[in-house]
Formats: sequence, C-alpha cells, structure tokens
Amino acid sequence: MTGTEDPLTLLREAKLPAEVSEHGPLRHIRTLPARTAIHADWPQWVPAPLRAAYRQVGVSRPFTHQVAAAQALYTGRHTVVATGTASGKSLATHLPGLAAICGAPAAETVTAHPTGEATVLYLSPTKALAADQLEALTELAETVGAVGPAGGIRAAAYDGDTAPEARTWVRQHANVVLTNPDMVNAGILPNHRGWARFFSRLRYIIVDEAHTARGIFGSHIALLLRRLRRVARSYGADPVMTAASATSGAPASSFAQLIGEQTSSVLAVTEDGSPHGAVDVYLWDSAHDPAVAGAGPSAAGETSFKRSVVVEAADLLTQLVVAGRRTLAFITSRRGAETMARITAENLKEIDPALTDRVSAYRSGYLAEERRELEAALRAGRMLGVASTPALELGIDITGLDVVLIAGWPGTRASFFQQLGRAGRSGQRGAAFFIAGDDPLDSYLLSTPEAIFDTGVEDAVTDPHNPHVAAPHLLAAAQELPLHPGDLDSGLFTGLRELVETLTQQRHLRRRPTGWFFAHDDASAASWVRMRGDGAGPYTIVNIDDGTVVGDIGSAQVHSQAHPQAVYVHRGRTYVVEDLHPDQHTVLVRPADPPFYTQARETTSIEVLEELTHRQGERFRFCFGTVEVTSAVVGFQRKALGTSEVLSDEPLELPPSTLRTQAVWISAPETALTEAGVTVEHIPGALHAAEHAMIGLLPLLTSSDRWDIGGVSTALHRDTEAATIFVYDGHPGGAGFAERGYTVMEEWVRATAAAIEACPCSSGCPSCVQSPKCGNRNSPLDKPGALTLLRALSTAVLE
Repeated sequence: MTGTEDPLTLLREAKLPAEVSEHGPLRHIRTLPARTAIHADWPQWVPAPLRAAYRQVGVSRPFTHQVAAAQALYTGRHTVVATGTASGKSLATHLPGLAAICGAPAAETVTAHPTGEATVLYLSPTKALAADQLEALTELAETVGAVGPAGGIRAAAYDGDTAPEARTWVRQHANVVLTNPDMVNAGILPNHRGWARFFSRLRYIIVDEAHTARGIFGSHIALLLRRLRRVARSYGADPVMTAASATSGAPASSFAQLIGEQTSSVLAVTEDGSPHGAVDVYLWDSAHDPAVAGAGPSAAGETSFKRSVVVEAADLLTQLVVAGRRTLAFITSRRGAETMARITAENLKEIDPALTDRVSAYRSGYLAEERRELEAALRAGRMLGVASTPALELGIDITGLDVVLIAGWPGTRASFFQQLGRAGRSGQRGAAFFIAGDDPLDSYLLSTPEAIFDTGVEDAVTDPHNPHVAAPHLLAAAQELPLHPGDLDSGLFTGLRELVETLTQQRHLRRRPTGWFFAHDDASAASWVRMRGDGAGPYTIVNIDDGTVVGDIGSAQVHSQAHPQAVYVHRGRTYVVEDLHPDQHTVLVRPADPPFYTQARETTSIEVLEELTHRQGERFRFCFGTVEVTSAVVGFQRKALGTSEVLSDEPLELPPSTLRTQAVWISAPETALTEAGVTVEHIPGALHAAEHAMIGLLPLLTSSDRWDIGGVSTALHRDTEAATIFVYDGHPGGAGFAERGYTVMEEWVRATAAAIEACPCSSGCPSCVQSPKCGNRNSPLDKPGALTLLRALSTAVLE
C-alpha cells in the first residue's frame, strides 16, 4: 500500500462495501496521519563498537525519543517509554544496559559494581516476545564482539523451556537475562543466592509491554518488582527501572505505582520520533444474516440472529487474504481465534484451495514447538492471515503487515491502538478494521467514534495493597530475606505493616528481634503466589482417544469453557469435553466436528460484608464496599455457528465457588423507582437490563475487560433492604475496577444511557442490554425501563 492511496481503495480491491452508511457495515472512516522520522545523534557515552553494531543491523541514527529515554536511564532516572507500536522502544530501554556491558563508564548517579561489569534483567509477559528480543540481541552481540569488562554481550533466555543444563550456564555467565514474571517468582527469587553474581552487577531492570500490567496481574507485577529490587539491593546493587509501554493516560504515575516510587521519580517519554505510515481505520458493523436482513429493517432489528463478530471477521479475513493483503486479526478469546481461523480456511477451500494452508490461529495454550513454528512462518511471510488472541498484540517484530482486524473491543484504548499500530509498519500505509460485535460497548463506540479517537487513553489500574494479592508476596519476600521494619515503614512494602501483623497472628510469619521470618520450613512461599490465575493452577487437556496432550487451560476458565459436553477448539481442531477431573487437574476431550459452539450459564448471589463509602441522594444511594459473591455454572447453551441461534439449553451440576471482592452498588426503595417513572411490574427487568448495560460500558472508563467484572440485580436485596444493582470485581480482594466505577459514576451512567438510547431495537438485544454470560437467560429485561432508570440515576448523581 502506498502513502497516497484513497482510504476506499483497499475496500474496493478486496470487494468489500465502500460506502459509509448507517444501514451498511461501514459506519465510519478515520485516517490516522503519517508520522515522519526525527533523528538524533548517538549519546557520547555509547561505545564505538556498539554504535557500529547498531549501524550494521540497520540503525544508523536513533530517534529522538530513544535518545531522550536512554540519556535519562544512563543518569539513573527511572523511565517509561510510552510511544507507538514499532517505534523502537526496545533500543531505548536496552541501550544504557548494553552500553554498560560494552564498557561505557557509569554515571555518578548510578550504582555500579566495582569491577565495572553490568547485568540487565528483561521481563516479558510472554515467551514469544522474549524469544523475539533474544534473537535481535544475539545478532547484535555477534556483531559487537568481545568488548567491555565481561568480554561482550551474553544474552540468554531463562524460562520454562530452558533446559536444566542451560540454566546453570545462564546463572553463571549471562549478563542479559530474558525471562518472565512467573519464572522470577518461582525460579529466580527463591534461589537468589545462586544468582549472586548476576544480582550484584544488576544495573537495569526492563519491564516490556508494561501497559498489560493492570488489574490483578498488574498488582502481582508491582509486588514482584518490589521483591526483585529488595533482593538486588541486598547484594549492593540498586537497579534503574525502565519500561516499554503502549501509550497510556498517565504513564509516569502508572509506572511509579508499579515499581513503588513517587511519580516525581519517574520520567515518561511520550514524544514519538519514529516514522509510521498513515492508517485508515474502518469502524465496521457485523452485517446481519442475509436471510434475516431480507425480511426488512424492522425484522432485522428485532432478530437475535445478527451475525457473530467471529463470522464477520472470518469473512473479512477471507476477502483480504484472497486480495493478497497480509492480515492479522485480533480477538479476545482463544475459542474465537480458533473458530475464525477454521471458518476462514473453509471459505478459502471453496475460493482458492492453494491459500488454505496460509491461514492459522495463534493463541496462548499452544505447546512450545507449535508457538515457534507459527512465529517462524509469520516472520517468513508464509502466513497471509493469522487469527490471534492478544498474545501477538505484544511487541513481536512482525513486519510487512497490510491490515489489522480487531474483532470486538479489546478492553482498553491502549490495546486498541497497540493492535492497530501493527498495520503500516516500515512506513507503508496500513489499514485497520474495528468490527463491532453484539455488545453494548461495541455498539456505543460504533455510534460514538469520538469516544475512541478523541478521548485520552486509560490509566492502568493496579492495587498492590490488595491483601489477597499482597499476602503471598510478603511471605515469599520473608522467605527470600527477613522482612525488616524499614521495609514496611518507609521501604518498598510501605503500607503493608497491618497485613504483616495479621500474617504473624496466623503463624505464617515469625517475629524475631531482627525482623519477620517465614514460618514454614517445609513449604515454598513463592508457590502460593499465582501471577495469572485464581491460585488453583492450570488444567491439562488430554485427547482421550490417543492420550496426547492437546494444551492447557486456566482453572478460572475451566468450568465455563471446558465443562462436560463443552466444545473446545485447538489449532483449528474441534473437540468435545468428555469429562472433567478436578483432582487430577485434567480435562478429557474427544475429536469431533459439531455444527455448533457452547456457552456456559452462571447463577450468582451476593452478600454485603462492609460498606466502605457512600453518597446519599434524594432517591438513590451510591455505595462502594466489600462483598461476598457465590456463583456456579448451572448450564450451557448450544449455539449454531454463524448465526448464534440457540439450539438447546442443557443443565449442569458443578460445585459453586465463593469470591470475596469489592463492589459498587446503587440502591433505591420501590417508591423512588416509581417516582422516577419505572412501574412496579417493570422494576426487575429495568434493574436487570441496566445492570447488563453498565457492566458492558464500565471497560470504557477503566482498564478492565467485560469478563473481569460481574453483576447482580434484585428488586429487593436482604442487606440493602431495597432494589439494588451490584457491579463487582471478578477477582479475590478486588481489582480496582469497581472502585473506579464509583469514582466516575456520573460519566458511567451517562454513557450507559446513551448506548441504550442509540440502539435501534425496541425491546433489547445483545448490542444494548442482553449479556452473553447471563445465568438467567437474559430474562427479565426491560429496555425502556432501564433507560428511564439510568436517566433518573444520571440526574441523581449530579445532586
């Protein structure tokens, strides 16, 4: 694609609708302007061999933002680089550490080892990203040669795929170690004495894709980094912290919270000096099934057979691959990625069978060799179309992409712009499609483009003081090194003394004159930390026919995605779950090819444990506090591929689970609701519909995903003694999303009302008030009542 193309050229070449219309799929076009390069000179402290090596691998001069970040890091300033996709953030964050390894003299403001040697620790959220970085560093190291006090750059990965004999070499010899948070927690920090050489020389810690560190996962990362810095300091080092991040609302304060520093101690580099081609962004509505649409506008508006976003994305991917456009499609779910790739391959089989093998899915849960094979095919250009979960949103260097498809809102504006930034690399013009699905937030954004393009990117929400997250990290820290009063009063764990006292009372910690010690000699505290899940560990998925391992799935998802009779998809192959064995953490599946997919249903009840704060209006009471949620997967629906028509509704008997978390809730007596215009018989449906829509819109205002939060509504709750809508964090102890909702209640309610009002249906649909995970089969729902209620709430918030 050239830089002078008309935005409609791609659509015409791919034989797609090219007219912007409220009645067609193309609803809006926004062209993000091209950006020209602004270069700067190499800093004087960069050794000549390193400069020459960078020139040899294609970097003759750095960009201005790379030099600004590198200079700050060289002088010891914690720095976050928050610029666009493919802007060269890696060079900016790596340069000072590599320069130190190659013999650059240390600045007076930086703690350096007496030998002059330096080491760098690089943290990546995925193995694939670390592997990509390792490949680039290895090439650079070979080009640099044996320079510096340690004899050159020795980069190595240290993760779950690293062989035992290789791990010993990494500990003893590597000076750039690429790893992930899970390995730091379970493999490096508990054995830090074996890493004494590395820690004593540790100059820089690099956190890549820092914008993914949000919610519970971000809170874990924040506490892990505090543990890491504490151990490094015990060996005489004081590493400078740096991060590469997508653009975000307040990168300096977000990174400061992540590393345990004041915002004033962090520099945010946000002025991007790298070039990027223009990107045409198409807002695309999932087209109605032609058979339904033929019945006329009213029929189409009322039907539940609106095409799924997966099918629409697969059709677009097909057309773009046939047109020769190298395309990457993002979707949030693993099943969605697999289904999209399968449908695309089936389409291509009819159009051009030669293209069938040039389309694949890519997601987490693949075996290591499967991941590497796909990544190599992407780099070599053998793949024309890839349907991916956000695993490829992260900065793997895949160049030459023409088009990005974003199937459904990815959760945050940061992720949205990170994903579309994949298009138009190497300076060429690119294109991106946002395909709106059956979701209130998607529909709202489709009709309100300014909410995407003209609003600031969200802040990353983390809460390192969440006791459910912090407790196991404090125990792990105490096992690594005794906790001292200074750690809790003015150090990296400030604000957690009360939790330490509680853990001491529970006999997990033992108080001694020199500090707090871990009290269980026969246990590993680090194993109690679950960086990415609910603490129960992953389930292994096994093919019952031949005993082969298909993949794995997190325990938090197993009841909803791998329950008995569920349809499970892996690399385009479909399986039906035969049995679930919680004791062995095993899911048994059998190959099958059903014409449907499955979707679980949950029931939920909620109890108020403590009201932390509230605002009382004339009619309504707005509260935030602690609750206990009891939920169970009680059944599932079989839905037709393509139309999502419900084919059957089946019961399930799975054990319930309880969750102590945080929630925001709104309550009002029945009389207040009737005064607002909601009649008594419509109160349950109005509350239920408003709850669904509010859950759908909250991700617009926080860095959450719709599946990170849940809700309950009732016409009379036993604790509030009134009609109540609850929206809660779907993680133990809370994740900060509900609290954020309480803070921005006015904007939240107003946006929800606008989304419902903008939907053309009369009684409610998945685009406004229906929820895909409703345990009550989306009944009762009252769209007009919900709109009346939300308008009244909007007025009440302003009181």
